[in-house]
Amino acid sequence: MTMKAVPIKDLKEELTNNTPKELRDLCLRLARFKKENKELLTYLLFESSDEAFYIEDVKKEVDEQFEIINRKSHYLVKKSFRKILRTIRKYARYSQKKETEVELMLYFCIKLKKFSPSIHKNSGLQNFYNKQIEAIRKKVTLLHEDLQFDYEIELEKLNRNTNHEH
Repeated sequence: MTMKAVPIKDLKEELTNNTPKELRDLCLRLARFKKENKELLTYLLFESSDEAFYIEDVKKEVDEQFEIINRKSHYLVKKSFRKILRTIRKYARYSQKKETEVELMLYFCIKLKKFSPSIHKNSGLQNFYNKQIEAIRKKVTLLHEDLQFDYEIELEKLNRNTNHEH
């Protein structure tokens, strides 16, 4: 027998019947149950009040992950890139701010461009990079006009630099 999860609406209704202490205990139990729950709770309680600091923290983690990439084969490099991308997406989900996701994805693409050996010498890695750029373009269209303009400039810089490297 598998336990069926009830809809969010039902959970929301049920949670209104709990005391603050019961709610705290439920949150702590969730945090102990899964690492992602604990990370999300950490973001919500300690980091969500300073999004710029949060973004810088995630960028540092991305830098650390780029440092330890196994460069022995394109396969291992791409596998590492995907792992870093999963990390970025997870942290962006915690934030739920489209600008944060775009900011982190742009940073990831900048790191990809600067990566050595060059990703532009391998069609698989180049295609991976191009897909990320396209994903950012789509996300940028969902942002406020002023932000769209700023991020379009950043994307253009990335694109311009890529064209000069070939």
